[in-house]
Amino acid sequence: MGEPDLGGAGDAGCPVLAVVGRPNVGKSTLVNRILGSRQAVVEDTPGVTRDRVSYDANWRGRAFTVVDTGGWEPSVEGSAALAARVAAQARVAVDAADAVLFVVDAVVGVTEADAAVAAVLRRSGKPVVLAANKVDDAPFESEVHGLWSLGLGEPVPVSALHGRGSGDLLDAVLDALPEAPPERAEAEGGPRRVALIGRPNVGKSSLLNKLAGSERVLVDDVAGTTRDPVDELIELGGKTWRFVDTAGIRRRVHQTQGADYFAALRTERALERAEVAVVLIDASEPLAEQDLRIVSMVIDAGRALVIAYNKWDLVDAERRKFLDAEIDRQLHNARWAPRINLSAKTGWHVDRLVPALELALDSWQTRVQTGRLNAWLSAVIAATPPPVRGGKQPKIMFATQSGTRPPHFVLFTSGFLQAGYRRFIERKLREEFGFAGTPVRLSMRMREKRSGPAGRAARGPGRG
Repeated sequence: MGEPDLGGAGDAGCPVLAVVGRPNVGKSTLVNRILGSRQAVVEDTPGVTRDRVSYDANWRGRAFTVVDTGGWEPSVEGSAALAARVAAQARVAVDAADAVLFVVDAVVGVTEADAAVAAVLRRSGKPVVLAANKVDDAPFESEVHGLWSLGLGEPVPVSALHGRGSGDLLDAVLDALPEAPPERAEAEGGPRRVALIGRPNVGKSSLLNKLAGSERVLVDDVAGTTRDPVDELIELGGKTWRFVDTAGIRRRVHQTQGADYFAALRTERALERAEVAVVLIDASEPLAEQDLRIVSMVIDAGRALVIAYNKWDLVDAERRKFLDAEIDRQLHNARWAPRINLSAKTGWHVDRLVPALELALDSWQTRVQTGRLNAWLSAVIAATPPPVRGGKQPKIMFATQSGTRPPHFVLFTSGFLQAGYRRFIERKLREEFGFAGTPVRLSMRMREKRSGPAGRAARGPGRG
C-alpha cells in the first residue's frame, strides 16, 4: 500500500523514442538538448552511457519518453565487430520504440557501423528521424548531403552542443511519433486482454501454442527466441481472449543490460494494454529474483494477476514438498493471486487457466456498496482501533470506493494511519470481500485541522 493520495500509472503510456547511433556521435548530448537539462551523462569518451536510461520529454505540449541507448565501446577486433554489436543493439531498441532517432556524425560521414544500423532500421518499418549531428555552423551543412546514402530520407542538420537546428529536429520527431501508443488505441469491451509474462524460457510461447492448438509462435530451448510481442485471438471456455506473448529478448554478450532493459520496457507496455497478466514461473527451479520483480511489476501496474507454475511435470516429490512454503515466503506480496500448476508442453491442467482468469477479472472490477463497506469498517475499527501516533489516536470517519480496475478505497481520517494498520485494513478487506487475483489500492484523505479563534483573527474581519 502506498502513502496518502496514491497515484496512477504515471506516464507509462507515452510514445517511446529510442536514440541510437555508434559511440561518440553525441547521443547523450542530444538527449540533454531534447530534455532541456543536463540529465544524461556526457563525456568525450565512447561508451560512457552503459545503462539504458529513459527520460520524460515534452515538446509543443506533447509528452514522450526518450531512451538513450548509448554504451558501446570500440571493439579491439576491428570495425566489423563493432558494426555488428551496434546493429544488434539498434535492433533491440527498435523492438521497443515507436520511433527511432538515428544520430550520425555529419563531419565524419557514413561509417561501416552507421551503414549496419541503417540496414536494421530500414527493415524494421519503424519511423526513423536521421539526425546529422555536429553541424555547428553553415559551412558544415555541405557535409550533410552524404548521409542521404543511408536510405533513411532527409537528414536533419543539428548541433547538439550548441542547439542549432534542435527545434526542427524535435518537430520531425513529433511527426514520427504516434499521437498515442497503439496499446491505448484498443477499445474497451472487446476480447479480454491477457498478457503472458515471465523471464526467458519459462514456457510462455509453448503455453500460447497449446492454448491456440497450433504452432503460432516459434519455440526453442534458447532463452529469448521470441523477439516481437505476438497477439493471438484464442477461443477458450466459450469466450474469445486476446493473448499477448511478451517473451524476452535474446541475451547477447556485452549487451545483457540493454536487452534486459528493453525487455522490461516492452513488458511494461504490454501490461498497460492488458487487463490481466499470467506470470509464468518455472516450477522445476527455485524462484528467481527476476520472477519476484515481474510479479511486483504487475502489481504496480494495477493489473489482475494469475500465477502459473509451468513445467510441473518436471517437479519431483521432494521439490513439491517445499514449493508451497517457498512460494508463501517469497511471494508474500501476492498471496491473494490464484495459483495454478500446469505443463504447457503436455497440456496438463491448462484448462484451469480460464477459471483463474475469470476469477481475477471479476475481482479486478468489483465494487462494494458504500453502506456495506462502512458497516464492515465500523466493526473492524471497534475490534481493532488504529494505533496511537504522536500521542493521539487517529479516527477513521468513513470510507468509500473511488474506483475499480483495480479496486481503490479511500479512508477519510482525522490523522495519519501507519503503514502497518493500512496493511491490516487491506487484509481484512480481502477476508470480507474476496478480491482474489487483484491488487487493492488503499489511500487516505486526512481532515484539515480547524483553526481556533487565533486563526480566525489572523484572517481579519469580514472573513470566515
